[in-house]
Amino acid sequence: MKNSTPKPSKTAEILCGMKVSTSGYKDKSRRDLPETIITNGAIVCREVACLEVHLDSKMKKKRFSENELTFTVKGSFEETQQVSMGRDSCSPLPDPTFFHYAKYKQPSLDVVLTKKRRLPSFHRKFDLHLKVKKCQEDLDVRLGFDLCAQEQDFICKRKKVVAAALKDILQLEEDLQEDEVPVVAIMTTGGGTRALTAMYAHLLSVQELNVLDCVSYITGLSGTTWTMSNLYEDPDWSQKDLKETLKDVRKHVLKNKFLSCFAPDRLKYYLKELCQREQEGHQICFTDLWGLIIENMLHEKEDFHKLTDQQQALNQGQNPLPIYLSLNVKDKISDQDFREWVEFTPYEVGFPKYGAFIRAEDFGSEFFMGCLMKKIPESRICFLEDDETLFPARPNELDTRVVCPTDSFSSIFRDVVMLRPAASEIPNFLKGFQMNNNYLESEFSKWKDCELDSQPNHLTVATDHLILIDTAFAFATSYPPLMRPERKVDVILHFNYSSGSQTQVPDDQETPHLKECYIVGDKESSETPIVIFFPLVNDTFRYYKAPGVKRSPSEMAEGDVDVASTRGPYYINNLSYSEEDFDKLVNLSYYNIQNNKDLIVQALRAAVERKKQHTKEQLQKPPSRDDTRVPDREGTKHLADCPELGNMK
Repeated sequence: MKNSTPKPSKTAEILCGMKVSTSGYKDKSRRDLPETIITNGAIVCREVACLEVHLDSKMKKKRFSENELTFTVKGSFEETQQVSMGRDSCSPLPDPTFFHYAKYKQPSLDVVLTKKRRLPSFHRKFDLHLKVKKCQEDLDVRLGFDLCAQEQDFICKRKKVVAAALKDILQLEEDLQEDEVPVVAIMTTGGGTRALTAMYAHLLSVQELNVLDCVSYITGLSGTTWTMSNLYEDPDWSQKDLKETLKDVRKHVLKNKFLSCFAPDRLKYYLKELCQREQEGHQICFTDLWGLIIENMLHEKEDFHKLTDQQQALNQGQNPLPIYLSLNVKDKISDQDFREWVEFTPYEVGFPKYGAFIRAEDFGSEFFMGCLMKKIPESRICFLEDDETLFPARPNELDTRVVCPTDSFSSIFRDVVMLRPAASEIPNFLKGFQMNNNYLESEFSKWKDCELDSQPNHLTVATDHLILIDTAFAFATSYPPLMRPERKVDVILHFNYSSGSQTQVPDDQETPHLKECYIVGDKESSETPIVIFFPLVNDTFRYYKAPGVKRSPSEMAEGDVDVASTRGPYYINNLSYSEEDFDKLVNLSYYNIQNNKDLIVQALRAAVERKKQHTKEQLQKPPSRDDTRVPDREGTKHLADCPELGNMK
C-alpha cells in the first residue's frame, strides 16, 4: 500500500457518563481528480481507499469509567467497528482500526462514545489520528471472459495426449498438428446414486475404447460430482484400470447408508467438524452437514482432499479437466425468474456471466471491490459437493429409524431428513463492484426470460452473499461451461442420467422409442459442437449381453433393467442398491457405449476433418487490420475517458 499525506487529526472531547455522536472525518478528495478504474465491459472496479484510525486518550484522573467507542463508515467493507478503552492510564492503547471504502463515495466517519459501566464521572479526552492510504492496485478477482492462464496451459499439454489417442483410434497416417486437434468433452447430468453408478460404467467403457484419452473436459452436477471428486483424488486415475475403482464403489453403494451415516460416533464427528468449520470463519448451513454425510457414504473416513488438490491430476495434462456446476439464486425469488451459473475448476471459481473469477483456494473468503479482505481456509471437497435432495419425501420410506437425543443438534438432522437442504450461503466475491452502464452490450450472458438481468441494481454485485443451490433443482444439465466460446469445444459426449423423460420435451412430443445413441450437429461447420447423445435407455441390451452376442433364454432376466420408471429400483431417493440392481445398471451403461463405438468414432473423425478445413480456411484468409493493432492495457481506463460509468453513485 502507498501512504498518502495524513489527514489532520480530529480531537473529540467527551465527558464520560454522556452518550454523544460526532461526525468527524470526511474524505474530501476532489471528485474531478483522475481515478483509475478497471472494467471488462460488464462490471466495473473503482479505486479503494483505506482509512486508518489511531485512537489516543488523555486522562485527567487515574481512574475513570470503562468505555467503548463505535466507529462507523457507511458503505465501507467493515461498516462498523467497536474499540474498548481500558480503565486506567496503564491500559495499552487499542490497535489501529481500518476502513476500506470506494474512494469516489466521499464517506464520513461517525464516532459514538458509550459508557459500559456507571462510575463517578471524570473528564477524558480522546484524540483521533486519521490517515488515508491508497490500496493495492492488483486485484484478487480476475476480470475477463478468457480462460485463466493455468487452463490455457493445461489445454496445450492435453492436446498432445488427445492427438496421440486420435491417431490410434482413427488410424491416421500422420500426426495431428495442434490446431487440428478437436476439443472433446464429456457432459453429465444429475441423478443421485443412479448418476454416480452409471457414470463410472460409462467412463470404464470409453476408457476401454481409448476414447477417454481424447477427452479434455468433464462437466458434472449433483450425483456426478461425487464420481468426479472421488476419481480426482488419484492424480493418474484415467491411466489406471477403472474396473478396480468400480469394485470399491460397489461396496459403498450396496451398504446401508442410514445405519452407517447416523451411528452415534458419526453424529459426534459431524458436530466436531461443524464446530471447527465455524471457528475457521465459515458460515454453517444444512449443506455442510449434508456434505459430511456424503463423505461418510463414499469414504467411511475423513476425506482431507480439497478442490485445489485436483491440480495435481492436471499438471501434465494426464486427465481431463473437471468442471463442477452450481446455481446462484436469490432469496424469495424463484430460480425460474433469476439464476446464474457458477463454475468450479481446480484453478478458479467464478461467473462466466460477469467475466469474474477468483482462485479456487479463495472461495468462501471475503472480498471487497476485487480485493481479498478476509482470508478463510479453503474448504474440504465434501463441503463443495452439491446438496441434491436424496432423502425420501415421506419418512415412512426409511429402511431404518433414526433415534437421537432431543437437543439442538438432533433437530438439525430432523430438518435435513424431513426438508430439502436447499442452499449454501457464501460471501459474495463480487461485493462492491458496479455494473457497467453498457453491460448488456458486452459479453455479459443474459437469460432471455430473466427480467432481473436488465435491472443492474438487482444483480449479484449488489448483494453481500451468494445463495448456491444444486443445478439439478432447476436444470439437470452441465452444458453451460462447454458453451463458452473461449473453450472452443468441438465434440460433446452427453451422458444422460435423468429418470423419466430423456429429452425434456412435452409428453405428447416424446419419441416413443429412444435409441441408445444419437449424433446431433453439423459435421461440416465448426460453429457448433457435435453432440453424441446417450440417453439412459434399455434398448438392445434386453436381447444382447455384448455387442453382437445374443442372450440365451436363461440370460434374458439379466437384460431386464428398469431405468424408465421414476419409482423403480433407481429412483432418485434410493441411496443403496442391491447387488443385482447395481450390476444391471453398470452392465447396461457399459454396453450402450460399447455397442455404439462406430458412431463415436464417426463423430470424432468428422471433428478432425472440420478442424483441418477450418485451419486451411484461416491460412487462406488475408489478415485484417485488427490483427496487427497493438492492444492497450486490457481493462484499465481513466474516469475522464469512461462515458460508460455515467453518473453511477
